[in-house]
Amino acid sequence: MSPLLEVKGLRRDYGALRAVDDVSFKLEAGSILGFIGPNGAGKSTTLRILATLDAPTSGEVLLGGHSLVDRPDKVRPLIGYMPDRYGTYDDVTVFEFLDFFARAYGLTGAKRRQRVESVMGFTGLGPLADKLTTALSKGMRQRVALGRTLLHDPQLLLLDEPADGLDPRARIELRELLRALADQGKAVIISSHILTELAEICDTCAIIEQGRLLATGKVEDLLQQDSNLASVELTVRLATGPEAEGTWSRAERLLLEQPRVSRVSKEGESLRVSLELEPGTGADVASAALLAVLVTAGLPVCAFGMRERNLEDAFMTVTKGRLA
Repeated sequence: MSPLLEVKGLRRDYGALRAVDDVSFKLEAGSILGFIGPNGAGKSTTLRILATLDAPTSGEVLLGGHSLVDRPDKVRPLIGYMPDRYGTYDDVTVFEFLDFFARAYGLTGAKRRQRVESVMGFTGLGPLADKLTTALSKGMRQRVALGRTLLHDPQLLLLDEPADGLDPRARIELRELLRALADQGKAVIISSHILTELAEICDTCAIIEQGRLLATGKVEDLLQQDSNLASVELTVRLATGPEAEGTWSRAERLLLEQPRVSRVSKEGESLRVSLELEPGTGADVASAALLAVLVTAGLPVCAFGMRERNLEDAFMTVTKGRLA
């Protein structure tokens, strides 16, 4: 089966500035792609091109087999775009706001009302139908923006920094909505520079920096690109009392004295330790030996274990040294 979206050699120049440089990837229906990169990496420019709001300098984008460049009128009904900065109108209720955009999408009569009510039900906005949009919290206004994006039942959703500024509960609720949309068969692209925001929802991720797409794939696959696989990350926690600062300092100093420890940093109430492995030595054996050193030195270790590698590690792995 052909992918819903195919991006081939996408490039966008603004004078001497190349904002997007030879970006290519594919996206299947029912999947969520995290578009990851720092501010200014080219994420928003790419999404604007995919939303047919900007034209590429070169390259091709196919959505459902149709060219965004040659037939933007054909693909626009298939796209739902939510920009990073959204606006609502003054003195309109949630229902009026969504009803206005449903009319703009060409929905009429009973079908329009049913669609607006369906979207409000899905996004949890039903109880707020008669509330002014300007009186809503940021999380609820974000739901209104998402609801507006869904009114014409698009196949591809383009969401630019959708969780920016939301509180933790609103972020979790947004993730649940997006997973439900993917389960309905929609393809979703989420642009963000906040990696923890994407880790639990995306099926795959694409890492972009300075306009260039460095890697695409599942997080675990990207981690395998690490040139230094012969290392592990450990977390050490100490049971400290009145002499806490001295205990932490002593533990950090002792760890750095070990020949295979390359880095130690304090993170909250734990130490994060990078341990290089000797050829032929497994991670469990090397970790146990390091733990023995700490215990023998009389340090009050209350927690010790390997740190699970995550999306942040994948990003650092892929970008390290690539654009120097």
